[in-house]
Amino acid sequence: MKKTIVHIALLGAISPAALAQSSVTIYGMVDAGIEAERGGAAGNIVKVSSGIGSASRLGYRAVEDLGGGVAALFVLESGLLVDTGASDVAGQAFNRQAFLGLKSRELGSITLGRQYTLTYNALGQVGDPFGAGLAGSAKNLFPVAGASLRANNSIVYTSPAVNGFTAEALYAVGEVAGNSTAGRQFNLGLNYSKGPLNARLAYNNRNNDTATVTTNSIGHNSAPLNNATAKPYGRVFGPTLEGNDVLLGAQVPVGVAGTVIASWIRKNDKTAANQDAAQYAVGYTYALSKRTSAYASYGMMKNRNGAGYTVGNNSEAGSGDRATNVGVRHSF
Repeated sequence: MKKTIVHIALLGAISPAALAQSSVTIYGMVDAGIEAERGGAAGNIVKVSSGIGSASRLGYRAVEDLGGGVAALFVLESGLLVDTGASDVAGQAFNRQAFLGLKSRELGSITLGRQYTLTYNALGQVGDPFGAGLAGSAKNLFPVAGASLRANNSIVYTSPAVNGFTAEALYAVGEVAGNSTAGRQFNLGLNYSKGPLNARLAYNNRNNDTATVTTNSIGHNSAPLNNATAKPYGRVFGPTLEGNDVLLGAQVPVGVAGTVIASWIRKNDKTAANQDAAQYAVGYTYALSKRTSAYASYGMMKNRNGAGYTVGNNSEAGSGDRATNVGVRHSF
């Protein structure tokens, strides 16, 4: 009995000191709504979907103060489907993010694992007024899916902020025996954030030597798009990387809690097929509280010369050239 009491007393003395040096946070996003898709090859459809505005997720992050202005950190984040309760990627526990690293006030941070690319962060966090979600998602036309969205085996360095500027670099190891360049990817980014201005410049270079490459009937390579594997409207279609993408958009506050969102995206196909496309989208969000918001949006795709781009959202590719969605999302 005395031993038990002593052990409890020791644990009680040690635990507060250990907890004071580190913290673990459980966080996440729950997003679900109703979506009506029009113009698909199989006909129109109305469905309950998860992750329309922001992908539903559950994550764990921690920071431990190591002293001297240095801290250890990690993030483990998995995606989930609110409409069915399933994982959004079978067999991959932390499919969204999984990394750990060190952070210094003076030297910046370095992290290793599965991480967002700098190009996707520039588009989703700054460039796209829809935040890569809802019917206006830039992912419907910009090539930011697969390894262009999250890079496995990546090393990311972020510099300390100096007068609002930070620099970033990502290198993803291909891990192909006998070939140091196959499958590798690198990003460079320059960010500025001060007051109301937030700007980012990013460059991405990826070696596809070990990737599975598919071709359409014209023979050009498929792009890493949300809808790259879809065959909408009954057509054989392969999106291409040979082109220019332009996005114009805005967020306009309305009242105390509302925001109107609009964007126009133009894809100019540079191949001989000239399969151009343009997306028009409008949306509205209303903050019910600091953590909960309601949303509604509508998107329309204009395809040319046999192009088959679809109107999707943050988590789904979509099946047709028009989509309307309404829903609610809650962060914790």
